[in-house]
Amino acid sequence: MDLGIAGRRAIICASSRGLGRACAQALAQAGCEVVINGRNAEVLEATAVALRNATGVKVAAVQADVATAEGQGALFAACPEPDILVNNNAGPPPRDFRELTREQILEGVTANMVVAIELIQKAMEPMTRNKFGRIVNITSGTVKLPQATLDLSSGARGGLSIFVAGVARQVAGKNVTINSLLPGAFNTERLKATLTGVAKRRGIDFEQAMAERIASIPARRVADPAEFGAACAFLCSAHAGFITGQNILIDGGAFPGAF
Repeated sequence: MDLGIAGRRAIICASSRGLGRACAQALAQAGCEVVINGRNAEVLEATAVALRNATGVKVAAVQADVATAEGQGALFAACPEPDILVNNNAGPPPRDFRELTREQILEGVTANMVVAIELIQKAMEPMTRNKFGRIVNITSGTVKLPQATLDLSSGARGGLSIFVAGVARQVAGKNVTINSLLPGAFNTERLKATLTGVAKRRGIDFEQAMAERIASIPARRVADPAEFGAACAFLCSAHAGFITGQNILIDGGAFPGAF
């Protein structure tokens, strides 16, 4: 399917690896000019080279922390008028909620709610003026199916979902959409790190922790990040202009509900 976004300009946050990279790959394959972002210069540049070689599109690499004003400024210096914004940022490490300090709570809310709002604010004026905008927030399946020790991540991301639900209705008439993708278990470094922690806490090996995680998923597998990227690219497409304010689970059926 031609997504109708060839030549569009996209900023994809935290996209040197994992789900962010998968989104950048899918958008580049659709013909978008992409600005990718990461903190590790070597990994970031390797990703940029791989995307250029695979797709032939313009790829700009911005080494920056998107949680800082300087980092956000660098992204918008590379792409002052994005048509597409994919918000993504690392979540706080798993912790028992009793151990969370006020500083840690504020850091988690900033990283997984405030930063995305700030970036949306910066992108909104050119999007509404140009009558085209696609914003996708990468949050988490735990927004709908909370997990112990991930309370801070779930709470901050859930707050973002509620915040943008109202904003999405304010800008829909300008052909600007805002949606959130809620990933379940994908084959990423984040999942491996989480399951390594689970294994250590429970005194089991990693393979058992992974097997138990897979057993909890009706699809009986973890997903390929490319599947996530494809879903993101469709939400950014010319065909998805009537989808907005939604939280879309991609979890292999793990959430046990119809809505």
